Amino acid sequence: MRMAELYAIGETVEIGSHTFTAEDIIRFARDFDPQPFHLDAEIAKQTLFGGLCASGWHACAGWMKCFVPFWMGECRRLAAKGIVPPNLGPSPGFTKLGWLKPVFAGDTITYSVTLLGARELASRPDRVINSILNAGRNQHGEPVVRFESTVLEFV
Repeated sequence: MRMAELYAIGETVEIGSHTFTAEDIIRFARDFDPQPFHLDAEIAKQTLFGGLCASGWHACAGWMKCFVPFWMGECRRLAAKGIVPPNLGPSPGFTKLGWLKPVFAGDTITYSVTLLGARELASRPDRVINSILNAGRNQHGEPVVRFESTVLEFV
């Protein structure tokens, strides 16, 4: 089965949610994005964000944290029905990354994927490249992160 047979072009599927705690925000920032508004709640109050907020990279990592178990569950679900799931490979990259609104300590972000398109590679007809919109909304329904990615599929 191909991705485009499993999900209709334009169909949005929720893949899971992640709650960002102050401790997780600080831990991630300490290791990967040590800016003051990600590290110290008191300093963060004096910035344009007005409070401790997660790194945009942390928000993206939250998407991956939700996607991997979602996809593993989809593979199990399809296999239980006797359907061979799409054989996804690596992603050659992403574009149009936007951090649309800060993710504050205590926010729960619900992530989604939308299949935008699928095409066979001219140079490798045994491979398909899928274009996917990845997004996250906070508990108020406000968009906080958005990016488009591609993922190889082996057919």
